[in-house]
Amino acid sequence: MLPLPVPEVERPRERLLRLGVEALSDVDLVALLLRTCPRGASAAEVARRVLEHHRGVAGMALASAGELAVMPGVGPVRATALTAAIALGRRAAASPADRGRPVVSSEQVFRHFASRLGGLLQERFYVLLLDGRGRIQGEARVSEGTLTASLVHPREVFRRAIREAAAAVILVHNHPSGDPTPSVEDETLTVRLVAAGEVVGIRVLDHVVIGGGRWVSFAETARL
Repeated sequence: MLPLPVPEVERPRERLLRLGVEALSDVDLVALLLRTCPRGASAAEVARRVLEHHRGVAGMALASAGELAVMPGVGPVRATALTAAIALGRRAAASPADRGRPVVSSEQVFRHFASRLGGLLQERFYVLLLDGRGRIQGEARVSEGTLTASLVHPREVFRRAIREAAAAVILVHNHPSGDPTPSVEDETLTVRLVAAGEVVGIRVLDHVVIGGGRWVSFAETARL
């Protein structure tokens, strides 16, 4: 006897084509990458176990192909598909900001950097370069620090900004702890960089701190 067809509402592929990717859950997306699983387990069941084991998508993204492969129902072929999809997402998120696009909010800055900075175990510090009309000229990664601090020197922050004749910059870094509340060190560093920017004629418009899927803007919280 042939197996009964799976109702369309339960098939993520059909839902993706009909409703778009936003209609799919994390389990649906992982199940699509797994495609089929060994007898006795559905792709959705295996996807759910993988996500539960790694405590969600962020944890799964930090796992190696070898770690994913040993999960029951995954194996090396499906593990490499998952790892490749995660890598593509990271590369897309790491693409340079759209040159000429105006920055209108701290949320826009957060959304551009969140995928890159989420889940990292070390702090990373970026500078977003803007022209006189607040449009993006480019970006630069300034430093990568320890679990608790990132060593940032004004020379490194403004070097590329000066070279590209930027009129202003936005500072961006992450908190591996998941709490984006600026620390005393963050505030001290920001004051120092604002002063350095005044010397070289480049305004620091904001400092956006990212952590735990949230962000804090120095400009919007009257810290600048």
